[in-house]
Amino acid sequence: MVALAVAAWAANVKLYLKDGSYQVVREYKVLADRVRFYTVERSEWEEVPLNLVDLERTRSEASEHTAELEKDAKAMSEEDKVERDMQKEVSRIPQDPGVYWVEGQQTHVIRAGEAAVHTNKGRSILAKLAPAPVVSGKGWLELSEPHSKNIFTNSEQEFYIQLSQEERFGIARLTTKGEVRIVENLTFVPVTKEVIEEPVMVDIFRKQMADGLYKIWPKAPLEAGEYAVVEYTEGKINMQVFDFAVKPGK
Repeated sequence: MVALAVAAWAANVKLYLKDGSYQVVREYKVLADRVRFYTVERSEWEEVPLNLVDLERTRSEASEHTAELEKDAKAMSEEDKVERDMQKEVSRIPQDPGVYWVEGQQTHVIRAGEAAVHTNKGRSILAKLAPAPVVSGKGWLELSEPHSKNIFTNSEQEFYIQLSQEERFGIARLTTKGEVRIVENLTFVPVTKEVIEEPVMVDIFRKQMADGLYKIWPKAPLEAGEYAVVEYTEGKINMQVFDFAVKPGK
């Protein structure tokens, strides 16, 4: 007998009868006066008169099911693409601790600047401070030279920071004072040996890319000025300063 229609599905579907019952089938074929189907329950081909089958309901539900499968497959494909893109992005960043930025196909590193603590006792290079100075009063953490040599015209520049250990990090705004840049103000409490650090931090977005690796960027465009990506343990004066300047293009 000549077949009038054939339907085959990638997943099991319900073949509805007009009395409301149904058969779970792997596939079915609509012939001239009957429907031939492969029943999942008995794992064999069977037939039923066409006039007993509710084809409209069967096809409608099968169509909805197929659309749902396609939607899920598309979502999984998009998730896979996002994951692949992230892995590709991560592979471009060196595993050595530090701060990096990407331009086109090239990855660049920002070297940590030589920071120093300035108090009424004088100026001491940060790397030589062990432990923090026991003085009273105020001080500040500074970088020599009034301007950074790392200049960006993109006021929403993205950076990658590979941490050496779990510490605070972010973007700080620096203040130029004469021939130096102030990274943060310091208050020394000699009795408790506490050091209060007061960096001016910029609101940022942060996205963890891998263990110890984060991508960060400002929530709002940065105004022209001096900045730094910083990594530190609060109260320890161990801040690493990766300085840069923003000079938006015209």
